[in-house]
Amino acid sequence: MQFLIYPAFLTLLGMVALDPRQLLIKIPAVIFVLGVLVFIHELGHYAMAKLFNVRVEVFSLGFGKRLVGFHKGGTDYRISLLPVGGYVKMAGENPMEDRTGDPGEFMSHPRWQRFIIAIAGPAMNIILAFAVLTGVYMVHYERPPDADIGWVLPGSPAAQAGIQPGDRIVKIQDIKNPNWEDVIERVAVNPNQSIDLLVRRGDQTFPAKLTPKVSGVDRTGDAGWEPPEAALVGEVDPQLPASRVGIQPGDSITALNGRAIHSIQELSNLVQEAKTTPVNVAVLRDGKELSFTITPELADIGNGQKKYRIGIAPALRRTVEKLPFAQASTLAYAECKRNSSLIFELVGKMFEGKNSIKQMSGPIGIMTISGEAAMRGWPTLLQFMALVSINLALFNLFPIPILDGGLMLMLLIESIMRRDIKQEIKERVYQAAFVFLMLFAALVIYNDVAKSFHF
Repeated sequence: MQFLIYPAFLTLLGMVALDPRQLLIKIPAVIFVLGVLVFIHELGHYAMAKLFNVRVEVFSLGFGKRLVGFHKGGTDYRISLLPVGGYVKMAGENPMEDRTGDPGEFMSHPRWQRFIIAIAGPAMNIILAFAVLTGVYMVHYERPPDADIGWVLPGSPAAQAGIQPGDRIVKIQDIKNPNWEDVIERVAVNPNQSIDLLVRRGDQTFPAKLTPKVSGVDRTGDAGWEPPEAALVGEVDPQLPASRVGIQPGDSITALNGRAIHSIQELSNLVQEAKTTPVNVAVLRDGKELSFTITPELADIGNGQKKYRIGIAPALRRTVEKLPFAQASTLAYAECKRNSSLIFELVGKMFEGKNSIKQMSGPIGIMTISGEAAMRGWPTLLQFMALVSINLALFNLFPIPILDGGLMLMLLIESIMRRDIKQEIKERVYQAAFVFLMLFAALVIYNDVAKSFHF
């Protein structure tokens, strides 16, 4: 089963309610992302099975009822009803089936061959992620800005830690000279948890401790600081007033009612003070100064909370470059490694009770974020697909029966024991694992729905 569990904050795109007007972008985007990832994953299993002369009975994208497909060489290639993953069915693969001794059956092959078949799917997803990121960085690499502080919310965790505008974060936890992406990521995965900082102010460098507060529907950490730049608009909510008056992604908001604005958060605070009083917003667009009158609206922000909003989300200014192959591949490897470590860290903290499962996204969340990524352009969508590919690989390597990692673990145990695990034991383990995965899938899907519709 290829079910996707993804840290929602990784792309910094956020979770928004499903908007019917954006479905024409979101649905093709998620079909592209999931279709490519599942196909590549199953292709790995399929190719190794064929290499070792294991008979493949079904190659399916999706689960459940067969919709369309064709038969060739004894294999049914199909697209099935439920688009939440895919599978390759090999002869004699199910441990609850009786073995006939047919040399084409999966269980008739040596354990090392079965192990390679199992690991080939996750391996293909990791290779895909590395290749996609390398290709994207060779044509479009967005370099994140340094971790300079431009604005601090009064009373926020950053303010309580003694951080001031003009400071630079030169170390956060074990990351030296972090950029803003590193800072946002470290803060997001540590809600209500202390973070060690090293801060530079002028010629002085001093340590500080930051404890991010829990924020948003994803229950991620928030420090209450912003980079030193004008409020750059990254997203415009089509259901709120900024969209109706003509605010666009890429606009820089420079002032509200004549008061200079340095960040989206500063703008948000002034909007809370204005409530439903119309405000004059000054915008810089393509070098031209524009002015809009906007009436804030009280809107849901999740967890039963409401806030006065005009309907914009921030974006970071980035320098776009084309990198040579060697540099692009080095950065792609580092990104794959960083996000792999992040996923393990997040899962570990969830088991420890330090982080909420709301930081994870399933199929609905993947659709939402895929659509947002597609609206930002193909480079962003491909980077998102690469990160989900890593997630898919790692999730399938977890030692849970039914998943690839569970099969690999059983093969290792049998190799150490030098005999097969009893059939009855395997049956009970697989039945329990199936129930666990179904409950887990239901929980994550409910989590997606709850976040999307703010309940």
